[in-house]
Amino acid sequence: MSLTFELRPLSAANAQGATAADLGSLPEWNLADLYPAIDAPEVMADLERCEGDAKAFEETYKGRLAELAGKSGAELAEAVKGYEALDDLMGRLASFAGLVYAGDTTDAKRQKFYGDIQDKLTTASTHLIFFTLELNRIDDAVIDKAAEDPALSHYKPWLEDIRKDRPYQLDDRIEQLFHEKSVTGRSAWNRLFDETIAGLTFSVDGKDLSIEPTLNLLQDQDGEKRKAAAQALAETFKANLSTFTLITNTLAKDKDISDRWRGFKDVADSRHLANRVEREVVDALVDAVREYYPKLSHRYYAMKAKWLGVEKLNHWDRNAPLPSADTRTIPWDEARETVLSAYGGFSPEMAEIAGRFFDKRWIDAPARPGKAPGAFSHPTVPSAHPYVLMNYQGRTRDVMTLAHELGHGVHQVLAAPNGALMAPTPLTLAETASVFGEMLTFRALLEKAETDEKRKIMLAGKVEDMINTVVRQIAFYSFERKVHEARKSGELTADQLCELWMSVQHESLGPSIALREGYETFWTYIPHFIHSPFYVYAYAFGDCLVNSLYAVYEEAEAGFQEKYFGLLKAGGTKHHSELLAPFGLDASDPAFWRKGLSVIERLIDELEAMDK
Repeated sequence: MSLTFELRPLSAANAQGATAADLGSLPEWNLADLYPAIDAPEVMADLERCEGDAKAFEETYKGRLAELAGKSGAELAEAVKGYEALDDLMGRLASFAGLVYAGDTTDAKRQKFYGDIQDKLTTASTHLIFFTLELNRIDDAVIDKAAEDPALSHYKPWLEDIRKDRPYQLDDRIEQLFHEKSVTGRSAWNRLFDETIAGLTFSVDGKDLSIEPTLNLLQDQDGEKRKAAAQALAETFKANLSTFTLITNTLAKDKDISDRWRGFKDVADSRHLANRVEREVVDALVDAVREYYPKLSHRYYAMKAKWLGVEKLNHWDRNAPLPSADTRTIPWDEARETVLSAYGGFSPEMAEIAGRFFDKRWIDAPARPGKAPGAFSHPTVPSAHPYVLMNYQGRTRDVMTLAHELGHGVHQVLAAPNGALMAPTPLTLAETASVFGEMLTFRALLEKAETDEKRKIMLAGKVEDMINTVVRQIAFYSFERKVHEARKSGELTADQLCELWMSVQHESLGPSIALREGYETFWTYIPHFIHSPFYVYAYAFGDCLVNSLYAVYEEAEAGFQEKYFGLLKAGGTKHHSELLAPFGLDASDPAFWRKGLSVIERLIDELEAMDK
């Protein structure tokens, strides 16, 4: 299973030097709900069980699925249930190893444990590769007839879903080779990236910092500290540019080989398939966002430059706080109350589910050396529960990140009853609950703004977050497209990668941002480019979708909460068109995206009106 990392620049020490006393008691997660420890006998026992059960499953069912489907839907359902049980067991081990590793990616013992678990699970799961491939070779009419049986009809959404992969699946032996080689291929390069990033140091004012506190300084009130941090980032990125260039080239080529063998026509088609979203829908989103660049980011950054008293913002000033912004440290308990109160205002059930993360130690909040950067909510497996990782430092943005990740967590809890095969949600819809949770929290805080100035600061902060979520992520997607298209013609130099990065940044950020020397290397640290190519458009998809959803909610339509919970509970059992239909929304309509973007535009209108 993969970890979902957010692109937010969280920090290991905030710019004002927040202490443990300032933040209060920060929770660390208790992973014992998965396994007691990495050397626990339960881990080895389950690994052996995986290997044995997977071999037995292959011996029992390989070559017999068409026969079972023709005889009885109930017998085929038993096979699917066995496959699902193995998926849950392997997912538990993979989740535990991934979370342990995320806690300190530089620790040699954890690195070895993570690598060994990956290796053993890859070997065990090799015995299961045949299953979905063989299912997809059964005639549709036979599967449809078998699915009339109540036992198999439960899995019909999953059966229909995997058949979407049918045009791109290969011969069993080739699939097995791809699978086994992944440990020494893509997974190994992913790990090299993670460990390289975690091990970097950045010299700022005589202190050697890791990447999180250095990125955090880009939000400092002091412009000189922001500049120093940006220069330190650029210096270290440049010193490691050859490594990041090699990783990027290798993974882009690896993906190109896989796409070519599978018959994908466009560089992003495999991601669209995984997201269960049509290329035309994504293209409409991208076109709409690019059309709105001048109305959103260009316009907002021009206003911000005026507020800061400069003609242009240096790139290190883009996320700078406004002069009158409240930069106090927000204690953890206050952040907890803020988010749960906002969730409770929408739905007591939503607040109750989110509250479990605090009460049962499902959150790891403190920053530690070597800890994975950013934030994520890992669903683990339906037989357990999600876990949230953060690097909490007491900023308003950190509170919003908490709201975001708990949105994921609530979604994952509600979808879990669908089981290991149908609980996972496509990335595009996975971002819906997280962004909606943020919106609830922001609106609750905005209502409490005591003065026009405080309201302005909050609106500006929200606009910046939306620009980072929509404009920046579509720019990232455009960069990835350029990289993967160019890689088809040969290996890219570091200079070429930097030039591609700068081209999309100039277009998206606009003329009011001065991209100074060194910024050309800032593509190097974005984890999504490495772990999940083309993932990033899911953020823009989710933000625009939530803007439209929230507009429906504000109209106080009866039964909205019930419909919203229905969307979350569906997990991966329904297509986005089915899930949005009850709200009267259609993502295939270009007007849908413009409607979502116009919400951001209206917030900028309000900010502009405040200046008059």
